Amino acid sequence: MSKTELMRTSMYAGGTSPVKMIQAGFYNEDCLVYDLEDSVSAGEKDAARFLVYNAVKYQRPADKYILIRVNGIYSQEIDEDLEAAVRAQPDAIRIPKVEYAREVQRIDEKITAIERKAGLSEGSIKLWCNIESYLGVLNAMEIAASSPRVVAMALGAEDFTASMSAQRTKPGWEIFYARNAILMACRAAGISAQDAVFSDINDTEGLARDLEMTRALGFDGKTCVHPRQIDVVNACFTPSAREIQNAQRVLEALEEAARNHTGVCVLDGGMVDKPMELRARTTIAKAKAVGIKVGGVKE
Repeated sequence: MSKTELMRTSMYAGGTSPVKMIQAGFYNEDCLVYDLEDSVSAGEKDAARFLVYNAVKYQRPADKYILIRVNGIYSQEIDEDLEAAVRAQPDAIRIPKVEYAREVQRIDEKITAIERKAGLSEGSIKLWCNIESYLGVLNAMEIAASSPRVVAMALGAEDFTASMSAQRTKPGWEIFYARNAILMACRAAGISAQDAVFSDINDTEGLARDLEMTRALGFDGKTCVHPRQIDVVNACFTPSAREIQNAQRVLEALEEAARNHTGVCVLDGGMVDKPMELRARTTIAKAKAVGIKVGGVKE
C-alpha cells in the first residue's frame, strides 16, 4: 500500500473557486475531490468543468489521490463532464446517486469510448460510487461488483435519510443498516468502504463518537466537509503504537512457528489464527503507508 493508495480522508473542493482548489492541495487529506456537482450552480457548470480540467491536468497536487465528482448520471452535463474528466486523467471519477449496476456499466462504457478516442490506457481511471438512496443500498452488492473500475463505494447519509423519510441524527442509528449493507458489499467485492460525512464542523466530540462507530464497523475512510476534520479522521484510521506493536508480535510469532516447521502458533496463551494474521498484516501495511517505520517484520 503506497501513500497515494491511502483512502482515510477525502475532501471536496468546489469547481468554481480556483483559490479553494489550490488551497485544498495543501491540506492533509488523502483524497482530493474536485467537484462539478452540488457545489456548482447551474449557470457555472461549463466554467467549473474548464477549471477542474486544468487543475487536474496541469496543477495536480503531489502525493494525493485525485478524483473528479461529475454531475448525476441522468443530468444533461454528464457526457461533457466525463469527456473533460477522462481527458484530465484523475485517479478516479466519483459518481453521485448510483442506484443500479447497469448505471455504472453505462458510465464504464462511456469512459472506455473516451479513452480509446483520446489514446489513453483503457481501464486506468477508476470509479467511486456514491450510494445515496434506499435503492442504492438495496443494490449495493451488485453495484460493488458491476465493473472492474469500481474501487470504492461511499454512503451519502443526507440523501439516503431523505429517501427513507428518516430524520438525520448525530448518533446515526437511522443509517446503521445502510452502513453495514455498503460495508459488506465492499468487502465482498474487495473494494474500499467509505463512511458518510459528519456535517457539524463545530462538534469535535460528536465527530469523535461518530468515528468510533465508523472504525469499529470496519470502514476504510470517511469524507470530510471541512479541513479541520481531516487530522481527526486521519488519526482514527492510522494504527496506534499499541496496535502496531501487537501486529508485530503476531507476525513474529508466525515467523517463529515457520522456522520451527509447525503450523501451531500460540501468543499470550491463545492460538493465532488466519484472521489475526490478516488484521496484523493490514495494520502493518497501513502504518508503512503513512510513513511509520516498522521493523522486524517480513513482507
